Amino acid sequence: MKIDFRKANLITGWIVCIIACTVYLMTREATVSFWDCGEFVPSAYKLEISHPPGAPLFILLGRLFIILLHSTPQNAAYHMNALASISSGLTIMFLFWTITHLARRMVEKRGEELTEGKKILILGAGVVGALAFTFSDSFWFSAVESIVFGVSPLFIAMAFWAILKWEEVADQPYADRWIILIAYIIGLSIGVHLLSILSIPAVVMTYYYRKFKPNVKKTIVAFLIACALTGFVQIVLIQDTVKLIGAFDLLFVNGLGLPFNSGSITCIVLIAAGITAGLIYAYRRKKYYLHLALLSLSFILIGYSTYFVILIRANAYPPVDMQNVTNPITLVSYLDRSQYGTWPIIYGPDFTAQPIGTQVIGNVYKKDTATGRYIVVGKKLKAVYNSADEHLFPRVWDNDNSQGHVSFYQHELGLAKGEKPTFGDAVYFFFRDQLWWMYFRYLLWNYAGRQNDIQGIYPDNTRDGNWITGISFIDNWRLGDQSKMPDSLKHNKAHNKLYMLPLLLGIIGLIYQYKRSRHEFYVVFLLFFFTGIAIVIYLNQGLPQPRERDYSYVGSFYAFAIWIGLGVIGLYDLISKHAQPKAGYAALLSVACLGVPILMASQEWDDHDRSQKTLARDIAKDYLNSCAHNAILFTGGDNDTYPLWYAQEVENVRPDIRIIITTLLGTDWFIDDLRRKINESDPVPFSWSPDKYQGDKRDYVYYFNPGNIPDDKYFNIEDVMQFIGSDNQQDQVQMDNGQWINYLPTKHLYIPVDKQTVLQNGTVPPEDSSYIVPQVKFTINNNVLMKNDLAELNIIAANHWKRPIYFTSPYLSLGLNDYLEIDGLTYRLVPYKKSDSAGLFGNLNVNIPFMYDNLMHKFAFGGAQTPGTYFDETNRRELQLIRSSFTQLAIALALHQQKDSALQVLHYMDKNILPENFPYGYTSPGNIHDLYSTQTAYAYYLAGDTIRANQIVQDVMRDCEQQLNYYASLGSKLSGDLQQDEQSATYIIQQLQEMKHQFATPSKPAVKDSAAGK
Repeated sequence: MKIDFRKANLITGWIVCIIACTVYLMTREATVSFWDCGEFVPSAYKLEISHPPGAPLFILLGRLFIILLHSTPQNAAYHMNALASISSGLTIMFLFWTITHLARRMVEKRGEELTEGKKILILGAGVVGALAFTFSDSFWFSAVESIVFGVSPLFIAMAFWAILKWEEVADQPYADRWIILIAYIIGLSIGVHLLSILSIPAVVMTYYYRKFKPNVKKTIVAFLIACALTGFVQIVLIQDTVKLIGAFDLLFVNGLGLPFNSGSITCIVLIAAGITAGLIYAYRRKKYYLHLALLSLSFILIGYSTYFVILIRANAYPPVDMQNVTNPITLVSYLDRSQYGTWPIIYGPDFTAQPIGTQVIGNVYKKDTATGRYIVVGKKLKAVYNSADEHLFPRVWDNDNSQGHVSFYQHELGLAKGEKPTFGDAVYFFFRDQLWWMYFRYLLWNYAGRQNDIQGIYPDNTRDGNWITGISFIDNWRLGDQSKMPDSLKHNKAHNKLYMLPLLLGIIGLIYQYKRSRHEFYVVFLLFFFTGIAIVIYLNQGLPQPRERDYSYVGSFYAFAIWIGLGVIGLYDLISKHAQPKAGYAALLSVACLGVPILMASQEWDDHDRSQKTLARDIAKDYLNSCAHNAILFTGGDNDTYPLWYAQEVENVRPDIRIIITTLLGTDWFIDDLRRKINESDPVPFSWSPDKYQGDKRDYVYYFNPGNIPDDKYFNIEDVMQFIGSDNQQDQVQMDNGQWINYLPTKHLYIPVDKQTVLQNGTVPPEDSSYIVPQVKFTINNNVLMKNDLAELNIIAANHWKRPIYFTSPYLSLGLNDYLEIDGLTYRLVPYKKSDSAGLFGNLNVNIPFMYDNLMHKFAFGGAQTPGTYFDETNRRELQLIRSSFTQLAIALALHQQKDSALQVLHYMDKNILPENFPYGYTSPGNIHDLYSTQTAYAYYLAGDTIRANQIVQDVMRDCEQQLNYYASLGSKLSGDLQQDEQSATYIIQQLQEMKHQFATPSKPAVKDSAAGK
């Protein structure tokens, strides 16, 4: 039977798409996921503003899916996850057609009709390559959650496929319509993610090879033009256009006295008029390439116009309103991510360099509706360094050690404190840490195999997050004897053995394309390079990162999947020794190679199936339900906050609570948001007026004792806040540069306590009234308080105990730790010290009745109660918090001689957090997991269930002993962090042995009804 290749190609592409969509829809997360998903879903649900640089088209598409699928609040996230799943499935379809196009160019001889064998071989190559990417680790991860990285690869795939379609018809009339389409795709993609811009070099070079006769000189020029065009789109079109619009608005409003937005509208009209005039000129003068360029520019800008959504919605002041982008001037800082700072790429200082001054590079403006003008609220400053401290290619540059970057640089490079790195150190760090560890390791995860789901921090660590092959002698040579790994890691669901088969097939395809179709190879390589290695160079990331960053490089992994598909043809050519492909042999080889993606699917399905997991949503509810009515809840970033936003904004869980992100408290726009009512939460009390904190005012204060402040005296926090907020020069200190600044005159503060108030509003139950102190005294340990620290203290002071104040973490940097009471997952500020529970967090106050009611009647468990649910490392950390809350409550109950109630709590926990899903003995960095489990065993011992306690002890000891055996087998491969884990495992075993000996008599009392929650 003769195959109609065109029809077969079309149908097979759609079949592959349906397969991919089905896989992703089946395995998509049941609700919201961790990280940015908890921000994107509410942003789509209510058209709110996500973090810079925004994703307006992604938000609009998410809203469309929510509407079309008739979502209820409870399934909105599930349906928005379908946006990523279907977009990813369409990406696979375009990948298939891209592979078949390139494969046909390799096997089709000019003037000859394709044989049936060649047709089958081409289609087989497309299926194998497309399905290999379908089941690749990083792409699959993003395809099942509401994240921009589930949609942005679609724009790369469409743009690259479109230039190949143009290549087919380049000599036909109106062929350049495909170029206009690509421009529009790139413009639209800006509203999702900037990743697709990096496909421009491959697009330009395809155009060059098809339109011009290449030589070395022209190829270099074309490549430089491609790079320039990429920079033009990223810098001039995306940023400078908005800067120009903002400058016009500033001129018209402040200079001419016209209304807000008059200048921006004028500028947009002038840009449109200029492009229109250029198009008319080019058309009349028959300047074809100018006409094409202007049309492309127009369509990029049309696609880019989705950013108007940000301005429109920000002016409606939605609850989630990141950076309050109400005008084109603030849109500039939103787009250039000024909130996150800058970093050197080609030239700059290293982390040991100290600034010798600052340079003013502009003003910070704020829209003042009262005066109808933009007012200056601060200066944009740039640090200035001595020229001797700056050099080319600064790779170890971050001097902020809050995330451990300085310590990491010193560890990796063997530098003593204060020792400067050399240029060789920078190059070493780039190749070993940035390029190998933060890029090629991820590539090999996808196409060679993955060791486990534990985040890899140090490249010399042989246990965590490495790539593997599944071939013992290779893995053991690199990483030590893998058979001696602890069972918890050997049976980790992310332990995926691919035996390097996808990698080898891709290398065959890479070499074969280079030999047979060099120009197309260069194009694919450019896509591979710019969406991978170029990103590594540009981002210049310090280590460690908060999470693995493999999702950033899916465009590069996409390009490699093209070579995997072409590897089928290369393998056939290698086996048949250049014989003509015969239909039967081609089909047989295609089926055999199909075993590669099938292997990938079989290995990776269990760690990518999130269909039963609801932990991000459930733990957000648990956090919120742990708070009293009308609470103020201080959170950290990311997973401390985004799921909570989702729960409040989408599912309307506890809208009375005001969530305050401590990392954003250092921005005036966030403080401004606190001063207005959001949902059912009243404005947050704050004693400073906006002129005290706007712009760069009081970005920080130093501790300075003027000499008349006694060291043993505590001062009222309100008085200190008033002093720091004073603009009188007599309340300030003069710096060496002549500037007068505010300062912190004492570290010893107290919060006055009105006993009647805290009893009336339930901050303290009547039975605990005797514990109330007249003053909550605390000492600040830091010598510098940043604006977010000042704002946090200001809110606490201005609150006067009227609203409950909670924290998501018991580790506070401001010295209030002794006055925290655990109410569930949150920690409440209370006016007393009362040790109810000894645990990992030290001695904690426990509100037993309130916490019992929360945990036993309100808490959810994220699917941990369902057999077979997989929790990766991020989820395990969060799930551990729930288990720890139950443990703390049980310990407190047992210490209060309510052992029956303690057992009820522990058994309820074990029923809903199944040990088969979340074992007690589990290897983790720092052995934190086993430490928590040790505490749970202690709770069981205290409650009287010695049998269950001994089972947990046995599980934890087994894991620690297996760790010790593994560490002993490593020899010289034992890294410093694993040596510390070896020591902690030994310590845990000793503690467990002592605990087991202490509670040696087995007993298991019957569980009785308890009044703990009444």
